[in-house]
Amino acid sequence: MKSFKILSIIGILGVILALFLTFTSYSAPPNDVLEHVKAVKEKHTAKLMEKSEVVGTAVGLSEDDIPVILVLTKKSGVAGIPASLDGIQVKIMETGEITALKKPDGAGKPTRKPSKTNPYWYPRPVPIGVSTGNANEISAGTIGCRVKGGGKFYALSNNHVYVGENGGTDDEVLQPGRYDGGIPQTDYLGTLSNFNPIYFYNDFSEPNPPINTIDAAIAESDTYTLGNATPSDGYGTPSSNTTEPLLSMPVQKYGRTTGLTKGSIIGINSSVKVTYGTNKYAYFIGQIIIYKPGFSKAGDSGALIVTQNGKNPVGLLFAGSNTITIANPIQTVTNYFGVTIDGE
Repeated sequence: MKSFKILSIIGILGVILALFLTFTSYSAPPNDVLEHVKAVKEKHTAKLMEKSEVVGTAVGLSEDDIPVILVLTKKSGVAGIPASLDGIQVKIMETGEITALKKPDGAGKPTRKPSKTNPYWYPRPVPIGVSTGNANEISAGTIGCRVKGGGKFYALSNNHVYVGENGGTDDEVLQPGRYDGGIPQTDYLGTLSNFNPIYFYNDFSEPNPPINTIDAAIAESDTYTLGNATPSDGYGTPSSNTTEPLLSMPVQKYGRTTGLTKGSIIGINSSVKVTYGTNKYAYFIGQIIIYKPGFSKAGDSGALIVTQNGKNPVGLLFAGSNTITIANPIQTVTNYFGVTIDGE
């Protein structure tokens, strides 16, 4: 009888172990499986993108945590998208148009003077995750974080926040941005140091658009002017150790418009078409997709996305829609500039 009970207990433990292993394999698919799905996704992306209503593709997960190919569409009911590709399930996600998330040129908007009563102005050193922008345009984005390299310190944000989409050289950047009342020289944060050019095209249906991997820029600053932690209602100081994005990874960010928000990564290795202004588009590959309505809005461009556990930097926010947020992998950004996150 005792032997029977022992065998029964061992059997139950075996079932529990099997369920555990099944669950963990779903939450973290094996690399070889993911690589196969990535390869199939890359093989078919160009053909899928020929459809005017398709705005992106990605590697994601089904409701059963099986790796699938995500197809992002402007609207529901897009015809001609197959249910599977080379044996891999296709999951359609209606996202709407994906746009760069900088507060637009606000010509004619009344200028608010920076002061302690202006909610966008901060005493120096300013925190990260707050309003910033180029001194030559009336707009606003977000300071992602403080980075360092070669003995210097920099504010990290997007090209379209600090450079006006490739338009600036050695420009002054402000905190807050001019859209939020920032005044050139008075609200100096730093000087544009480097940026990654964005390659644009003018026809959304163009079959072979130029490829981009990041939308990023850095402005030289110092530790007296720029801090390395969010405001007190944020997540604090990011870790200096970056991490690669993983499917279902819980993440958070602090941005100029929406403050602290939380979501999870639902797409990796993403290819997306991003709208900048009117009839101006850029095609990005290798991007991260975060799902959560309200996770980001216009003005949050440039925010640093970090893990909820450990605050490890994962991505640099730059675009999105009403339901999703798009980010550059942070390791691609820091490698481009030869800098590291100045964090804990």
